[in-house]
Amino acid sequence: MKITTKQLAQTGLLLALCIASQFFKNLSVYITGPIVNTIIIIAVLAVGLFSGLIISIIAPITAYLITASPIITAIPAVMPMIMIGNCILAFSVWLFSKKISFVGSIPAGMVIGSIVKSVFMAVSIINILFTLFGSNLNEKQLAMGKTTFSTVQFVTALIGSLLAYLIWQPLKKYLKNETK
Repeated sequence: MKITTKQLAQTGLLLALCIASQFFKNLSVYITGPIVNTIIIIAVLAVGLFSGLIISIIAPITAYLITASPIITAIPAVMPMIMIGNCILAFSVWLFSKKISFVGSIPAGMVIGSIVKSVFMAVSIINILFTLFGSNLNEKQLAMGKTTFSTVQFVTALIGSLLAYLIWQPLKKYLKNETK
């Protein structure tokens, strides 16, 4: 797989947008979460799977560096689970856009990716990591973490999917015209 300079530049630009959005993390996860998910999906569709995976892995690190999460500080193993969850969404979108093509395959990939991402994160973080290391968290953090890494992940992934789909419709036409 050859990565071009143009793809690296596009990935860098999308990553910069992602990082900029993370400065609003303290306002609401329902602002930052959908933006990050939107960017991951647009990266996959416009640039390629590599771009989406890079952003999926780097975004949780930059989010933590910008506003340290008490849950990740107490249980560092949460960070790779977030990365994997993001990669699941990216891979699902790529799979349904490139390999399993049918009418509506991209929205299907987005919805399936959102479901699998949130289920993976709920099982790996809540059912495994919180069970093993939950004593490092107080009751309020546990309750917030259980909601954040299940329902919130699902809702923000779906909102991000909807935003990405709305952005992708005109963007794919532009990109198609650009290559002519």
